[in-house]
Amino acid sequence: MSVQTASRNPSHHAAPSRDPYPTRLARPWDLPWIDRQEAVVKGKASDGPLTQQQLDTFERNGFLFEPGFLSAEEVAELREELKILLDSDEYAGKDFSITEPDSQEIRSLFAVHFLSERFARLAKDERLMGRARQIVGGDVYVHQSRINYKPGFEGKGFNWHSDFETWHAEDGMPAMHAVSASIVLTDNHHYNGPLMLIPGSHRVFVACLGETPDDHHKQSLKTQEFGVPSREALRELIGRNGIEAPTGAAGGLLLFDCNTLHGSNANMSPDPRSNVFFVYNRVDNACGEPYAAKRRRPAFLAHEPGEFWTP
Repeated sequence: MSVQTASRNPSHHAAPSRDPYPTRLARPWDLPWIDRQEAVVKGKASDGPLTQQQLDTFERNGFLFEPGFLSAEEVAELREELKILLDSDEYAGKDFSITEPDSQEIRSLFAVHFLSERFARLAKDERLMGRARQIVGGDVYVHQSRINYKPGFEGKGFNWHSDFETWHAEDGMPAMHAVSASIVLTDNHHYNGPLMLIPGSHRVFVACLGETPDDHHKQSLKTQEFGVPSREALRELIGRNGIEAPTGAAGGLLLFDCNTLHGSNANMSPDPRSNVFFVYNRVDNACGEPYAAKRRRPAFLAHEPGEFWTP
């Protein structure tokens, strides 16, 4: 793997002495969480494609689902590209190719916008970039990209977590100025392990217990044990607003805040579930030194502005 970047200096954007979102603690706080410090939606309806009603929904819930975002023709093209990537022997056994916990079936392929011209065009599509800029209130870059594949009967679930907690702790993302865009490439229903989200959970930061192990990503991308909220915090947040699992036909777009708690069940159906996932981070929120890990994760998990990654 090689990386070409404008700057990947270990001291670049060094973590401040006072961490606004301390996590991976030795002992729990007296309180279950702390309040979020940043605004959720930084832009206005006049700044981009999302209406005021859509922005209000995102502000309230921490996510927004748009059915029919892509046409059937676009979805078919992306599914063909997905198949080519998953079937490629070139990526078998690579560190950016993540398999199921108990099999060699690929569950995630990272840095996909560097592996595929088609996914690169999608990552830069103004329909996505415009929404991201509108929500985070400034210019954005792709912090992370991947395709996820959850095979029928075999696809395992994933524990509740906040992406920001991981990106802050292990990648050095300073603040909550990032939004994730997930486009479903297969029909999502309640039995093939759709993404579940806790509405309103983006408004608080739940610190997690336990020191980050070395090379934690090698295990956490298969089964996450560190960076998982306490059951007490989850019980209270779910008790307030419940759980939602947006479902629908292939081509729908799910936008969700970087701090929204989410997870998924195993795929109990014969129908596979797949999606392509882009994280847009505000340029002035670029990552630096990790806040709760000894060193940064590999470049295929956390890109910088202007970075060009090759496998």
